[in-house]
Formats: sequence, structure tokens, C-alpha cells
Amino acid sequence: MRHPAVLADLRARIARIEGAHAGHEIIPFGIESLDARLPAGGIATGALHEVAGSSQLADDASATIFLAGILARTEGPVFWCLRWRDLFAPALHLAGLHPDRVTYVEAGSDAHVLLAMEECLRHAGLAGVVGEVTKYSSTASKRLQLAAETSGVPAFVFRRACKAGAAADGSAAVTRWRITASPSEDLGVPALGRPRWRVALERSRGGNPHEWIVEGCDATGRIALPAALVDRPAAQEDRQAAA
Repeated sequence: MRHPAVLADLRARIARIEGAHAGHEIIPFGIESLDARLPAGGIATGALHEVAGSSQLADDASATIFLAGILARTEGPVFWCLRWRDLFAPALHLAGLHPDRVTYVEAGSDAHVLLAMEECLRHAGLAGVVGEVTKYSSTASKRLQLAAETSGVPAFVFRRACKAGAAADGSAAVTRWRITASPSEDLGVPALGRPRWRVALERSRGGNPHEWIVEGCDATGRIALPAALVDRPAAQEDRQAAA
């Protein structure tokens, strides 16, 4: 039998061990089976997180909307740092992230994107800082993690065109996610169903890797488990993804 108070205490201890600052808020997904896999019970603010798609354009697009959905469930301005502006703002808006909240920083190179992220993370009160890079060093990840811890702002490194298994060596990221497109529900008529993604938690400090099939973000940035998967056997639900 699970005791909520005991679990909450254990999660708090893990957060302290991993260097998370007390008082930082959490951005929950609102899906019990997903939030339970994260020691903090959701996306920890004041921490660095890594998100990737794959070498496929559709997967990078899914990862972009996944990120937008997380930020849509927060309040305040968002800084999105990238080499050049090639995001489709209306798509972010459909996931609940209003264009008025987003400031784009066109940095021109991965190195400048990382510098811009670190500078943005110095300012407390932001809803989040995103940086799109192809790769980054362990040292850069540690600097971003420290800056996020200090300000309490969540930082997201979005690794575009990142092949499976191409994780950053020694990354200080608290979580690492890989988002890939999955077939939508067959509606039985010529129509488009709600997008589905394979969400893989490849790394979580104090937790274990896992995978889910989810329905893509709605207009409020929330994902959901497909109805057919909500009540599937626990043995299948507990199957872990390869590290």
C-alpha cells in the first residue's frame, strides 16, 4: 500500500540530494502514471531539462509542440533562443502558448544560443527559457543547470535533428525526453485524429526510464493518455524503456 506522505518525503529528499532548491515550483503533466515517474511529481522548475525529436522533421515538430505545451501551463514570459527563427508561431498558439508571451532570440550559432540561454536564466520570474542546439558540452549543461537553480526558472535544451542514442555526454540535465510521432487513432472515416506521440523519458535523476503513447497537446497545452490505453494491465504499464 502506498502512503502519499512517505512518497512525498522521499521525493523531497531526492530533490535535495540532486541539488534542487527548496521552494521551486513543479509543472505537473496531470497524468498520474507520468508524474509518478518523476521524483518531483512533474517538471521541476529551477532545473535543466533536455528534449529531442529525431532526424525526422515530423518528430522535431512533435517535440516542439511538447515543449510548447509544458510552457503553456505556466504564467509569464518565455524566451526561445535559436540560431535563426524558423518556428511556426501559430502551431505554438494552438498548443496554448500565446505569441504575446514568447520572445525569440536569434543567436546565429549553437555557442551563441547557449550564451543567450544563460543570460536569460539570470532573470527570475520567467516562465521558461528554451535553447535549440544540435549539441552542447557537459560544461555548458552544468552552467545552465546552475543558472536555472539560482533563478528558479526552468531551462529546456531542445536538441533538433538528434538521432536516438546521441545523448550529451555527462549532461547535467535533470530529465531527458525523446518525442517521436506515433500513428493517430483510426477514426473509420477520412479524417485526421488527434496527433499521438511516443514520449520516452530516457533519463530522470532519482527515477527510471519509461515510455508512453500519448495524445498531443490540446488548446491548453495538456496531453492525455488514449482511452484505449488508460485501463491497460499494470504489467504493460510498468514496462520500462531501455536506458
